[in-house]
Amino acid sequence: MKLRPLTLAYVGFALLGILVLGAFLREHVASRATPAPAAMQTKGAPASPDQTGGIPSVRPLFTLPDLTGHRHSITEWDGHALMVNFWATWCAPCRREIPLLNALSTEYASKNVKIVGIAVDFMEDVQKFTARTPLHYDLLVGEEDGLEAARGFGVDSLAFPFTAFTDQSGHVLTVHIGELHEDQARAILTVVDKVNRGEVTAPQARPLIERALAALKRTDPS
Repeated sequence: MKLRPLTLAYVGFALLGILVLGAFLREHVASRATPAPAAMQTKGAPASPDQTGGIPSVRPLFTLPDLTGHRHSITEWDGHALMVNFWATWCAPCRREIPLLNALSTEYASKNVKIVGIAVDFMEDVQKFTARTPLHYDLLVGEEDGLEAARGFGVDSLAFPFTAFTDQSGHVLTVHIGELHEDQARAILTVVDKVNRGEVTAPQARPLIERALAALKRTDPS
């Protein structure tokens, strides 16, 4: 029997995850076994060249279905700054992000920011999960198609969760690998708002975001 790529990915991570040194992947393995000790849980960070195949300057084009099966192009959100959050139901840090994303979705709507969740998972699993845990933002679902969308943002592995931030013109300002925390989200969205207001350009925004997140890391007592 020929296994689908997404199924092979699950199997591969179950076998190899424990050998991977990244803090996020340690959390992924722990989510399938026992909770990770607090000392092993670290904040996510902007994507680096070894984590991505190269972050694009412009948001990729893709079309995915919603929970009812109706397909949507990402262009439906043209004119909005986006947080495109890639996640899966089996991913513990992905699940932990949801309350924050729900809150940000409401708070930043007035600043023209939309959150679009991309569940790289099986439709039935996502439907069951969201029946128990409502998401207050738009949600699309993709198995193999979801992996293709992730690669469009330059992420070549199942490094879930990760969140791509764009300005309202569709320029990709940063791709944050790992669990997103509130202080990180607000630091990034502050720069996104500056781009939307015309105070800085998209190319100028990338180093601003990196410096803002680095400053948070220096002040983090953990």
